[in-house]
Amino acid sequence: MPQAIDVMACLSGDPLAYLPTPTASHPEHENDMTQRYWLMKSEPDEASIDDLANAKQHTLPWTGVRNYQARNFMRDDMGVGDGVLFYHSSCAVPGIAGLATVASTAYPDPTQFDPKSPYFDPKSKPESPRWLLVDVKLDRKTRLVPLTEMRQTPELDGMLVLARGNRLSITPVSPEHWKFISKHLLRV
Repeated sequence: MPQAIDVMACLSGDPLAYLPTPTASHPEHENDMTQRYWLMKSEPDEASIDDLANAKQHTLPWTGVRNYQARNFMRDDMGVGDGVLFYHSSCAVPGIAGLATVASTAYPDPTQFDPKSPYFDPKSKPESPRWLLVDVKLDRKTRLVPLTEMRQTPELDGMLVLARGNRLSITPVSPEHWKFISKHLLRV
């Protein structure tokens, strides 16, 4: 269950005022100890790998997710410690820009309550928020692995980000794809 947040703290202008204390793990992970892997897309003009590297404690809240399936991944499947492929999208050269880790369980995205935010949702209420986020912590910046290179790599066949028409901002990554990308493609 997402943690309650102080809506006034969200609107105070301090981008870290509402951060919860990260919990040890996601309830889904308590019994199976399974680490999961994710590809999370971010537009570099909104939040780039460099922004993550320069953030306090190299951690940022993953705000602005407004797709129910991506929200459900955060709520139901992501856990603290899960691996993240940080992916730059909607830019000249989209691709994987670094490795990160999920640093919190899901909690309400405060931008949904801020009328000045492009992510404001007038139908979402603090007592029953629609939209969630997780905190993401940088592990390391890598060389950019362009989408074109990923498409030309047979070992990545079946990866959701490569599917034509896929527009989800968060997609699961198989352990096999994660291992291959980590070992063969993400040389610094």
